Amino acid sequence: MGRRIALFSLAMFSVLAAVQASAAQNYHIIDKWLIGGQGSWDYLLADSEAHLLYLTHGPRVEVVDTLTGKAVGAITGFKSTHGIALDPDGKTGYISDGQGNSVAVFDRKSFAVIKTVAAGTNPDGIAYEPTTKTVWAFNGRSNDATVIDAATKQVIATIKLPGKPEFPQVDGKGHVFVNIEDKNSIVLLDAGSKTATATWPLAGCESPSGMAIDREHHRLFSVCDGKKMAVTDALSGKQIALAPIGDGPDAAGYDSKRQLAFSSNSDATLTVIDAAHGYKAVETIATQKGARTMSYDEKSDRIYLVTAQTGPKPAATVENPRARPAIVPGTFTVLVVGRK
Repeated sequence: MGRRIALFSLAMFSVLAAVQASAAQNYHIIDKWLIGGQGSWDYLLADSEAHLLYLTHGPRVEVVDTLTGKAVGAITGFKSTHGIALDPDGKTGYISDGQGNSVAVFDRKSFAVIKTVAAGTNPDGIAYEPTTKTVWAFNGRSNDATVIDAATKQVIATIKLPGKPEFPQVDGKGHVFVNIEDKNSIVLLDAGSKTATATWPLAGCESPSGMAIDREHHRLFSVCDGKKMAVTDALSGKQIALAPIGDGPDAAGYDSKRQLAFSSNSDATLTVIDAAHGYKAVETIATQKGARTMSYDEKSDRIYLVTAQTGPKPAATVENPRARPAIVPGTFTVLVVGRK
C-alpha cells in the first residue's frame, strides 16, 4: 500500500512538473510594430494600467499604445536616453539622460518634460522606490547613485558605489539592488538610510547587466556574459543557481504567476527559465538579432523587445575597440512575444 502511494505521488509530481514546463513552452512572436526613426536604443518599460510602452530611442523616448501598436507620442529634448521609471501616482515619470548627466521628470498625460534634475555622470538604470517615494538613478561613469525626492524633485543624496552600476530593482520594502558590471557583484542599498549596506559576489557571472526580481520568494535574476543567469537570495545574498541563457543579454524579466524568468539576448533568442523547478531553461524563442532589452507586462502576459536592422560591422580601432555596426534608419521595431 505504502509503495503504491509513493509511486502515485511520484507520478503526480512528474505530471505537475511536466505541466509547468509545457506551460512555458508556448511563447512565440505574435506581432511586430515598426516604429521607425533613427538612433540606438536601451531600456523599455510597459505601463500595464495605461496600456503604454515607453521605448528609449537615442535622444527621445517613444510612447506606443500596446492595444494598437501605434506610436501615440514622444518625449524629446535629450542627448541619450537610457531608462524609464514611473511614479505609482500615475501622473509623473522619470527618464535618465546619459550624455546629459541628468534625470528628466515628465508628465504622463502630455508627455512634456516638467523638470530636469542634475545627476552624476552618465545615468543609466533608474528605479522608483515606493516606501520612501524616491527615484534612484545609477550613474555608469561616476560610479554612484543619485537619489531624488519625488515630492520636491530635488536630489537628496548621492551614494558612492564600488564600481560601474547597471540595472536596479526594488523589493517594495525599502531595499534597492543593483548589478555592478565591472565587479561581478550586486550592491544592496537601504532606501531609508540611503546607504550601501552589502556587496554580494556573483560567482560565475561576468559583466552582469539586466536584473529581474521575484518579490514573493526573494530572488534576484542577474543576466551575465558567458550565457549565464545568476540567481541570488535577496535576503542573504547567497547564490542559488547559475541558469543557462543565450549570448549577449542586457535585460531580464519575471512572471510571478507562473514563476518564469526571462532573458533577452542579442543573439536573437529569448530564454525562459523555470524558477519553480530547478532554474532550468524550458524554452528558447527565436527573436531577432540585437533584441537584447525587454519589458514584461504581467497583466497582459506579453514580452516586448526592441531591435533594428544594422549594416556591416566596422573594423575595430584603437580609438574605438568595440566598434558597432551602423543602425539602418527607419527599421526600429518592437517585437511582441506572447503565448499560443
